[in-house]
Amino acid sequence: MGNTTAKLFEPMTLRGLTIRNRIWMPAMDTYSADKLTGMPNQFHQQHYVSRAYGGFGMIVTEATAVSKDGLISPHDVGLWTEEQAQAWTAVTDGVHQAGGAIAVQLDHSGRKGSTGSFRDGYLDQSVPVADGGWQTVAPSPIAFGHYAQPRELTVDEIHTIVRDFGKSAALAVKAGFDAIQLHGAHGYLISQFLDPLSNRRTDEYGGSLENRQRFLVELVDEVRAAIPDTMPLIVRISATDWAENGWDLEQTVDTARVMKEHGVDLMDVSTGGIVSDVTIPAKPGYQVSFAAAVREQAGIPTTAVGLILETKQAETILENGEADAIEVGRLSLRDPYWPLRAAHELGIPADQAPYQPQYAAGAYR
Repeated sequence: MGNTTAKLFEPMTLRGLTIRNRIWMPAMDTYSADKLTGMPNQFHQQHYVSRAYGGFGMIVTEATAVSKDGLISPHDVGLWTEEQAQAWTAVTDGVHQAGGAIAVQLDHSGRKGSTGSFRDGYLDQSVPVADGGWQTVAPSPIAFGHYAQPRELTVDEIHTIVRDFGKSAALAVKAGFDAIQLHGAHGYLISQFLDPLSNRRTDEYGGSLENRQRFLVELVDEVRAAIPDTMPLIVRISATDWAENGWDLEQTVDTARVMKEHGVDLMDVSTGGIVSDVTIPAKPGYQVSFAAAVREQAGIPTTAVGLILETKQAETILENGEADAIEVGRLSLRDPYWPLRAAHELGIPADQAPYQPQYAAGAYR
């Protein structure tokens, strides 16, 4: 008789959505859209749907821009047109047919936009305007490392971006997504507003923690109003930027409490990416303690991510109550069917593991 009580394979409910297990694929850029179109294509369908057949409970798309100037690279995906929404339906339909759930990660790149990838040849640098790059924007005109200097956003432009997020969320509903995630981590526009090292504004969007949170709060309210009450809303956040006098766990916990009050259902807790030239002590599970602290101190569900590489490691995180779900990024790239392997390693009987009928004959025995 196999094990039937593994935490990894317990269903999880957020609002009106029940997710078949607690193994999530986090957002990871693939730089595979045609240049400056934001359009998902056959690659994205294959990429995400294969992970659903592999048994992942929730799949979170790569950063999906809410406007053209919100793209990270010229080859990122977006969701600001009806045509893009229609293209995404091939992805969401495929994930659903394979028993998975899928969230779209809505993002604006801010000062980390107009950057290169393997597709452009401008690795770790800004793409020149002559080759498809653009003038970036930010809370304050402070560059990220050696990237091009951004232009400071006006208050009217901030309000326009808030509306852009709401429009993209409404398009996400049409496209068949199950949940919305706002990308408030890794140094993109939301986290640029949150962090005192990148936000030097003196108006209502800068200064105090409450003011630095204002942009995110307005986004959450706008998106929450644009989607069904049954649809989960998730915020990804960097719990620290690993820099002196910068963003830290205390501010993260405070923000998570505010998010909960405004209808956010789960915090996806990561770290880093907000400022350059910092040392990140990366080792297996190095970010889990942050997810545990947010979960305990803010009273909100969390996911844990960051070098979670072994089945028992993932299971132990859940058993210890450090998070409500785990995210495996590198593992999902190496092995799209890792959840099926994990089920076998935990002793889950094949008929209780997340196999789709087409693959049942190949189940681990």
